[in-house]
Amino acid sequence: MKVININAKNILNPSKVYDYTVNPYVGCAHGCHYCYARFIKRFLHVEEMWGNFICVKVNAPELLEKEVKKKKKGDVWISGICDPYQPIERTLRLTRTCIKILLSYGWNVYIQTKSNIILDDLDLLKSHRNVHVYFTITTVDEKVKEIFEPKAPPIHKRIEAVSRLYSEGIETHVMIAPLLLGADGLVEKLRDKVYSVIIDKMNYHYADWVYEKYKIQWTKSDRFFVEHGRRLKNLFEKYNVRCTLLY
Repeated sequence: MKVININAKNILNPSKVYDYTVNPYVGCAHGCHYCYARFIKRFLHVEEMWGNFICVKVNAPELLEKEVKKKKKGDVWISGICDPYQPIERTLRLTRTCIKILLSYGWNVYIQTKSNIILDDLDLLKSHRNVHVYFTITTVDEKVKEIFEPKAPPIHKRIEAVSRLYSEGIETHVMIAPLLLGADGLVEKLRDKVYSVIIDKMNYHYADWVYEKYKIQWTKSDRFFVEHGRRLKNLFEKYNVRCTLLY
């Protein structure tokens, strides 16, 4: 893994998802084949493939401390072009420091991750009510996970993390995005561990070769997404779990 230290010009950026986004890193060690954030590589002078490099914004906390004082308080998405809890976070703690700054000023924090490393910050997250966690879990089938998300944490560790966060009173949601083969089993695993579930289809073409290699193209069809999405939504709502389809 190539680690590149950079000095960012700004850290609290406008977002179409929430008011702002904060990315302490650029790039992601999880290297998921479908990741939309792969587009960012074309703007970087990096030879390594996606998943084999991380740009570290070493001045992120210093910048954030200045910028929160100048901008109108709002909702901040901790994600966008990285997983804020990828392995390097355990050493550098940039995500933790940035979240701590935002919470100290009373900002609302929305964290998106697929990593159980978030549990390292449980003490910080459970001490504030304006923390919301969105955990990405796309399937219960580890074989499917391995072909699409080869370096991401195992499914059972993600489910354990979701359960722990929820049990500690943190508003925890799950994103089944993209919806992959084997997602049906998530209902039993998550029905009493989440506030809500969001389901989305595969919206990008980066992983087309995966579907072709394993001859599962039918799981990228509109019919697959509609039928499986509706079934999952009905099952979750049967257990009084709010579920939203994004397509």
